[in-house]
Amino acid sequence: MIKQYVVSIFNDEDSLISAIRQAKKDSIRISEVYTPFPIHEVFEATGIKTRFTLAAFLYGFAAVVGVLAFLQYTAVIDWPINYGGKPTNAFPSFIVVTIVLTILTITLASLFTFSVRAKVYPGKKLILPDKRSTDDKFVIVFEKNGDDDFTNNLVNMLLEHGATEIHYKDSETLNQYHNDEETPTHN
Repeated sequence: MIKQYVVSIFNDEDSLISAIRQAKKDSIRISEVYTPFPIHEVFEATGIKTRFTLAAFLYGFAAVVGVLAFLQYTAVIDWPINYGGKPTNAFPSFIVVTIVLTILTITLASLFTFSVRAKVYPGKKLILPDKRSTDDKFVIVFEKNGDDDFTNNLVNMLLEHGATEIHYKDSETLNQYHNDEETPTHN
């Protein structure tokens, strides 16, 4: 089944945030928001919650436990070497290695987690409803529910909050950029 979308384009982030807040107030589900740079208010306004920091903490905790267990096993249990009369279980000598390996583990595991969650992989088809969203435009994508009154109210609300262009696209043409022959437009 081909889904239908309403793609709204804004010139500035204030209009974008205003439209997102109004959509949330009206209980309108936002499919996606595209911005040329990260805007933290978008996450707050859309109510998107991330557990990425929790995942990074858990990766770090597992790395610390794993590295310390490995160092304890290798330096104390499996191959204890008595050099200079120092004890084999000298914890301060483990600290630097533990910190460096923990940072490496968190970085690599977070990169892998982000790639899996964002479905970023080699050869993936880019979905970008308007190529200007990587330059200077802000885009909100709404899924149409088939109700013409709802769509008209949505379009009016978007225009009231500063949308400069509104396009109707389906899931097959969502990645095709604006062309006057392609989709109906409200200016």
